[in-house]
Amino acid sequence: MAQEEIIFPNNIRNIRASKGMRMTELARRANLSLSAVSKIEKGVRRLNQKQLLNVCSILGCKLSDLFIHETDQYADKWQNEIKRRLTDNEGSGLKIFGSGIRKIRQRADKTIAEAAKQANMTLSVYHKIEVGQREIYEDEVEPLAKAFGYTVSQLFDEIAKLYKSGELTKQINKVKERVKSVLEPCNPVSGLNMGCGLYGAQLYDSARRKLIPVFGTPSGKFIKFKKSDEDMIIAPASLEGCCCVYAVVPNSKRLGGVIPESSYVFVDASKTPVAGDLAVFIDGDFDTMTENDIVNAQIAVVRKNSGGTLYGRISGPEEKITGKTIHKVIMVLMK
Repeated sequence: MAQEEIIFPNNIRNIRASKGMRMTELARRANLSLSAVSKIEKGVRRLNQKQLLNVCSILGCKLSDLFIHETDQYADKWQNEIKRRLTDNEGSGLKIFGSGIRKIRQRADKTIAEAAKQANMTLSVYHKIEVGQREIYEDEVEPLAKAFGYTVSQLFDEIAKLYKSGELTKQINKVKERVKSVLEPCNPVSGLNMGCGLYGAQLYDSARRKLIPVFGTPSGKFIKFKKSDEDMIIAPASLEGCCCVYAVVPNSKRLGGVIPESSYVFVDASKTPVAGDLAVFIDGDFDTMTENDIVNAQIAVVRKNSGGTLYGRISGPEEKITGKTIHKVIMVLMK
């Protein structure tokens, strides 16, 4: 029986155990089946962005804590296990068969869901066959062949022809590259100081592209500003992949109703505001801040004095403010 590939190497089991939490409790609180949590902890099933945030909240950890660092004691064990499973799958021929089925499906202009339905398979089973993670049994071959208008012998002949022509090499190599990204630690392009490399850094970066860190929350008169991924939210579609964007929870009372309560303010660290813009004024050098630094910040309307210097104006009470760093607000959304 072929082994499933490890596609989501993670520290979830170790973090859960350190909290004294049983797998059944994590499954219950995360609204997942026990089987799903087991597969997630083994790394053979992914979490979507919402589930990632939920698990972080339940375990009281950061997103980056979930991924294995090259300095972790389990890193070598993960790497050896991934290599073993990759070798097992390649030697079984399932990669060739699965890549052939995928090529035939794409050529037939069918979605995975359509092909699975026509082959009388569940979406999960069909997908595992395409990616070479599951053997196909004798009674499954004929319905699969019929889904693409072939007899069983024609299906195997077509896959053999595709393999000999080299057309499957590119698809098989894509899978290898995905596994390679798990095997090689490197620093993800996250905009945060992660300190060391992560195994599966591309997976981490992929998750980060659809999540935005919340760097600021109200604290009395000011906004407590911390450049960390401890708190994250799902990015609006228009902001996915924007590595310089972060969110701030506004101190609405100081803004005279300009921004509603229960909202997120999205800020682009790469854009310098001009007079008339809304901006975040930070009492610190954003570029040199680490995730342990905490400074004050405020949201204000940008003004310019006669000398061309930018400053901020807020109300409640009326006040003129400045900051070492000023970033432009690009969007406001209700929570």
